[in-house]
Amino acid sequence: MEIELVKCECCGLKEECTLEYISQVKGKFNGKWLCGLCSEAVRDEKKKHSGFGMDEAVNAHISFCQNYRSNNPAIRVADGMRQMLRRRSGGMPSTSVAASKKYSRSSSYPPAFDDSTFSSY
Repeated sequence: MEIELVKCECCGLKEECTLEYISQVKGKFNGKWLCGLCSEAVRDEKKKHSGFGMDEAVNAHISFCQNYRSNNPAIRVADGMRQMLRRRSGGMPSTSVAASKKYSRSSSYPPAFDDSTFSSY
């Protein structure tokens, strides 16, 4: 079983996958390899626009990714997941302050732990 590093043609995320899996994904998306998150977004795009073929849905998502590109792939994945969750939970309006706080982090630091909660050996 041969493993290859492959890059998503939408968001640029790199993954190690088997050649068989890469071929399967490329077969579904007209020769383009997409990561799992982008492939779900393309399927949603195709459902949303009934006249879209696979090429149109892929190109629409590539355009979306180019508009919101960040230098850090992990941030792109997290943003994509947040947007997908919002869409699937009933289309929460993006202008709502409550909605943005519901899915955002309150701090970039992990929570502080009180030493009294841990037992020492």
